[in-house]
Amino acid sequence: MIDPHFAYFIEKFGEAIYRSPVPHASISRWVNRLPPILLDYWREEGWAGYASGRVWTVNPDGYEDIKDAWLEGTPFCTFDSFNVIARSAFGDLFLCGEKTGRSLTVSCLHNEILALKNKLKSRLLHDQSPSIQSFFGSRKPEGFDCADSSGRLLFDRAVKTYGPLAPDEMYGFEPALVVGGKAEIENLRRLKIDPHLHILRQYAPPTLPFPDAVIARLMS
Repeated sequence: MIDPHFAYFIEKFGEAIYRSPVPHASISRWVNRLPPILLDYWREEGWAGYASGRVWTVNPDGYEDIKDAWLEGTPFCTFDSFNVIARSAFGDLFLCGEKTGRSLTVSCLHNEILALKNKLKSRLLHDQSPSIQSFFGSRKPEGFDCADSSGRLLFDRAVKTYGPLAPDEMYGFEPALVVGGKAEIENLRRLKIDPHLHILRQYAPPTLPFPDAVIARLMS
């Protein structure tokens, strides 16, 4: 039975619009590497999309190359062993560290890595489950949306204009924001996640949440 935090998530986001059952071999692979509560969610729900595709839980193996590309050259590539456990319709990647739990976000469209200092602390694996419960239980659907240059949310208009997303698709801007593109509905496209996020990473290094020296102190 799903715990109250995920039940509250379902209450807000609705039942999954898409599910892919998680093989037993995948569960076994991530035991002792990801928080136990997340594996419980996988057993119950599979890898799935919610709120018409605003947010998706994912197989970390399928995002390994993308994650490595975005963390390469940053202190975070050696800070912890991070794995992508969820992503948004607009290419935000939500990472879980094998030491720090749900602690890092890569906002690919905005070319930045986001984190809070108090989240980047080593914890025993069973003590990381609250970071997963908080991630799902505290979020609202609009928190996975993206605003245009006027502050208007884009997701519903994107679905109406370009159609709903498949599990391997996202909405992205062309030209990309990092090279001067504008966050407008007419500049959105429905794109394959893997090639688009690799292309975005080639434009510029991501900005970090705090200076390298701060990250180094957190690592010590």
